[in-house]
Amino acid sequence: MEKKILLLITKNGDLAKNIEKEVNFHFDTVEVNSIHAGYSLALNTLPDVILIDYSSLGLESLKNLTSFKSTHFLNKSLLFLLGDLENRKVLDKNFKDAVDGIIYDRGCYRSIAEEIEELIGTQACLTHYWKDSFMGLFNLLEHPVILLQDEKIVAMNDAFRNDFFITGRQQIKLTDLVVGRSKLKVSEILKKFVRGKHMKAVTKTSLIMNEKIREARITFSKLDKNLSGQMIMMINFTGNDFPLKEEVGTNSVEIEKYFAENCTQEEQHFTKREKEIISLLCKGYKTKEISEALCISAKTIEKHRANIVRRTRSGTILESIVYALNHNMIKV
Repeated sequence: MEKKILLLITKNGDLAKNIEKEVNFHFDTVEVNSIHAGYSLALNTLPDVILIDYSSLGLESLKNLTSFKSTHFLNKSLLFLLGDLENRKVLDKNFKDAVDGIIYDRGCYRSIAEEIEELIGTQACLTHYWKDSFMGLFNLLEHPVILLQDEKIVAMNDAFRNDFFITGRQQIKLTDLVVGRSKLKVSEILKKFVRGKHMKAVTKTSLIMNEKIREARITFSKLDKNLSGQMIMMINFTGNDFPLKEEVGTNSVEIEKYFAENCTQEEQHFTKREKEIISLLCKGYKTKEISEALCISAKTIEKHRANIVRRTRSGTILESIVYALNHNMIKV
């Protein structure tokens, strides 16, 4: 069984020695004697559990305690405070909501170790997952980077916070930042990527930022094949920015401009076969049925569908059809 990492912050040498002995079976212990040094060490070791000894450090030293849980590197670490029973009222009043639990010293090191083990339960070891993915990389990149669990954003670097004006620990999904017409596309890409065998995927979409629409190229990368639904996403803005307006959609000025700049007149005309396929799609035909009706293979039909999407610079075949109908490119 892989050991977890316990960071012990205390000035009490005897406590450190005995705690390390008691938790040795489940934890590798690292020790430091101040909150400031403990915070720096935590960023380097990314511990599963942080245990702070109030009795040896005192109340004044804990004024920056909240920094542990507000840092995206450490908000998955479990933070516990160790104190004497005589200080219970003070600790409960000042720190109950700032930590994951308060352990009271009853004069038995074994009981402290057992309480730590009971509090963390069967939670998976985070150490290598965080270290391999983020150490020396995550917060150093100038590009916005986030950690996703399916569509939910569970961690973000400073560049992402600054670009998207994210404050505090608000819960958001990736699709909350995507322009309406692209939400379904991005959601489907994520689902396919999670289920697939590939470790990396790239796509383009439009993101909402500070009352602007910004075109971006986004790259997804899985952290580990065994971590279902978890992935890193990096954002590279293309430089195409538009003001956010209520009429944004298939016929908006911004979209018309985008198509005008990126599609030649020749590209906006479908072939005879593509028009036949679009006509049958509009009537509700599925790929197999179109294959039988036109006497062509399903693989060829998929190739035509891809060409239709490419010609209109759309995210889905449905978007392509809507655009084509609105611009009299086809008659159904």
